[in-house]
Amino acid sequence: MAVIDKFLDGDRRSLAKIITHVENRADNYREVLARLYPRTGKTYKIGFTGPPGAGKSSLVDLVANQLLEDGEMVSIIAVDPSSPFTGGALLGDRIRMARLSNHRNVYIRSMATRGSGGGLASATKDICVVLDSFGFDKVLVETVGVGQVELDIVDTADTVVVVLVPESGDTIQAMKAGLMEIADVFCLNKSDREGADRLAAELEMMLDIRRHGSEWHYPVVQTSALKGWGVDKLQEQIAAHQTYLKESGKFEKRRRRQVKREIYQHLQDMLLDEARNRIGGDATVEKIVDEIAEGSSDPYTEAERIFREHFT
Repeated sequence: MAVIDKFLDGDRRSLAKIITHVENRADNYREVLARLYPRTGKTYKIGFTGPPGAGKSSLVDLVANQLLEDGEMVSIIAVDPSSPFTGGALLGDRIRMARLSNHRNVYIRSMATRGSGGGLASATKDICVVLDSFGFDKVLVETVGVGQVELDIVDTADTVVVVLVPESGDTIQAMKAGLMEIADVFCLNKSDREGADRLAAELEMMLDIRRHGSEWHYPVVQTSALKGWGVDKLQEQIAAHQTYLKESGKFEKRRRRQVKREIYQHLQDMLLDEARNRIGGDATVEKIVDEIAEGSSDPYTEAERIFREHFT
């Protein structure tokens, strides 16, 4: 494939074409990923998640600039929500990160969730493989920010930064949303606002339980992306977590866990496609839905019947 050959030579247009090919789940996209995979393993992935309006894009912009100043090649994946009605997405991060887009060592890609259940597009992990094989030192992944379904960032990133703001309110709500459990670093952005110190103190108290018996201290970093302060400390803690993972041996364990889940995800996708083909597609399922709506059956019985008829 001529496109892959150009990609391997560092051609940016070929990079964009391959990402589109993979994102669209085009024919042979798994073969493309399989060819690129042996070149992976050097890129460090940092995920930014948290509630909408927390300033994730601004923080990613500033962190990326610091990494660029350190001479690193950086890619940014910004996942935007798809409209449930049109399927389209705003993909506005290219606009918000305009000053970065012209830098020769940065590549920004906006992706639509396309109905994916979590805060990440279903193809995000595969796009990370493409970027890793291209030679980027860091990939920054910014999620949609939709609360409880943000947890899939753990399967993608090496370090997860949860971004909160003083208006996030009771930290108990953050814990209920699962964000407390997935974070490696907490960033309290917009800390120039009232209530920031109180929320930071509450987070510190709650984290004392999690820190007990752990070698990692789960830092809370206060920042103001608008005013540009605190971002250097945030970057220091991200780098510290990277060092901790590698020195403790947990980096390899985390990567192995991600690969395991990735295998299951691809199996699930292939089995679902095969199931659709065997039963005759959505038209068949629509007829079954009609029967269920009429009260003559139920989803559990129908799913079991389909499995017995087509897979045993």
